[in-house]
Amino acid sequence: MVKKNYKYTTTIRVWLLLGLIMLIGQVVLGGITRLTGSGLSITSWDIITGVVPPLNSEEWLQAFEAYKITPQFHKINSTFSLDEFKFIYFWEYFHRLWVRTLGFIFLIPFIIFVFKKQMDLYLVKRLALVVFLTILTASAGWIMVQSGLVDRPWVNAYKLTIHFMLAILVIWAMVKTIADVYCFDSIIVLSTKKIIPITIAVTFVQLIFAGLMSGMHAGLYYPSWPDMNGAFIPPVLLNSVNWNWGNMINYDSFLFAPAFIQFSHRMLAYILLIVVVFMYIKLKNNLNIVSKKWLNIVMVLLLLQIGLGILTVLNVEGKIPLFYGVSHQLIGLLFFISLLFLKYSVRNYKA
Repeated sequence: MVKKNYKYTTTIRVWLLLGLIMLIGQVVLGGITRLTGSGLSITSWDIITGVVPPLNSEEWLQAFEAYKITPQFHKINSTFSLDEFKFIYFWEYFHRLWVRTLGFIFLIPFIIFVFKKQMDLYLVKRLALVVFLTILTASAGWIMVQSGLVDRPWVNAYKLTIHFMLAILVIWAMVKTIADVYCFDSIIVLSTKKIIPITIAVTFVQLIFAGLMSGMHAGLYYPSWPDMNGAFIPPVLLNSVNWNWGNMINYDSFLFAPAFIQFSHRMLAYILLIVVVFMYIKLKNNLNIVSKKWLNIVMVLLLLQIGLGILTVLNVEGKIPLFYGVSHQLIGLLFFISLLFLKYSVRNYKA
């Protein structure tokens, strides 16, 4: 735990906040890349040379020819023109460039701060964890991309979810670091604050299902609300024969897995609403000013998130609407971050 008497410079504090903002941006760009079908447009991962995009007609044609070998091109985008390819290439390239930029913005100041002895050992260890998780996330991202370059035209839903949840862990580690550096704590002892970890746990499970929703394109199959194509529980889930692991693996060829994932995602949203409302009622009169602000933000973001989720489903027309889909992901991420800041703002430190 960070020493409360250790004084970090304003530069370090701003730098950490910038890192968190860029991490959020990276997740949002990942969402845009997924919704535009851009994730498989770049078929290689060149850490150094990949910084430079195609610069002339010959290089663009070479990149396009490499994409034409992929299952996604043959099964979905076989009519693509070069200009259409450039569009999806842009989003994947921007996604990769962003993470490279994040690395430089994070790494270079980190080395300078350590050299100037402006960080204590605690902060060095915390940031080393962030770096480790980031590298792990990037590695999982490339494994995910490779899963879409053979046989199926999309990345594997389970590998996508692992990549997404590792990104969530990176953000969680950064939030914890920022909360410690800014000395978020409370002198108020709450007997009811256990509800916050419970809410975080439910949210974390919901994020897992959100990743699976994305990977399986489950939102496309039931574009209605509050029912699911006229039924509260899809008929495919009521047949016990369908409840087997094979159907969860072969989600591309049978409706069971997408139906199960979307139904579970909806039910978890209702449960989360009940839990957050309960938490709000229990805590609203027992918090300090900072914690109360985080509690209010959590409540507002959840209501906004549920509304965006409904609008996303209702506006499905053969594909997930980009604006609603990305907004739904962003607000969900901000909700989780706010929930974490609430958690750290009600803990009790002993000076």
